[in-house]
Amino acid sequence: MAPDPPASAPGRPAPVVVLIEDEPQIRRFLRATLGSNGYRLYEATSGEDGLIEAATRQPDVVILDLGLPDVDGLQVIRRLREWSKVPIIVLSARGQEGDKVAALDAGADDYVGKPFAVGELLARLRVALRHAAAGESGEPVFTVGDLRVDQVKRLVQIDGRDVHLTPIEYRLLTTLVRHAGRVLSQRQLLKEVWGPAQTEQAHYLRVYMGTLRRKLERDPARPRYLLTEPGVGYRLAAE
Repeated sequence: MAPDPPASAPGRPAPVVVLIEDEPQIRRFLRATLGSNGYRLYEATSGEDGLIEAATRQPDVVILDLGLPDVDGLQVIRRLREWSKVPIIVLSARGQEGDKVAALDAGADDYVGKPFAVGELLARLRVALRHAAAGESGEPVFTVGDLRVDQVKRLVQIDGRDVHLTPIEYRLLTTLVRHAGRVLSQRQLLKEVWGPAQTEQAHYLRVYMGTLRRKLERDPARPRYLLTEPGVGYRLAAE
């Protein structure tokens, strides 16, 4: 497998990452890994110090452990979200589905469990940087593989073939497109697509995700684009 390309191009400043993590081994590993991939890293070993670093460094991405020695990582996310839209990637050994959902609902953009594959983390970082650069509006035309979504023309195609979607199917797909590559909790999707009064109606999401997969996936049972994060929500493939 070819190595990941550097995050920064010649003449372009290196993306700044603030890492809030109290495990020395993880910090050492990420210091070497991110440094060799074109990132500039600043570290904090507690939530309070991490908030100070985030305010001082104005990072492009924050990587956050939930199990910190002073304050819970969820509180750090909520406090960051009071004043910043910086992408937050949670890196945590808490593997329970409820922890993932709570982190996403608190304002995190993504969740990577420990132990983690470095290639996956670098891919999530690239996605976070693209979203930040696009100001979350995204490009008017989104493509991945054979899937093409033109939000200006309201046109969806698979392998050059037009696909007819109902208004709700289209709204669900374009919500995923706006956050492509990031996991969205069921509550987030229900709120954006059906409204805040429907955040407990998970069966709506299952039904419409099923119809979308039948229309967009070659094999709906093994989706390539519309991916499930078990017990958490869904992710639209971006790479």
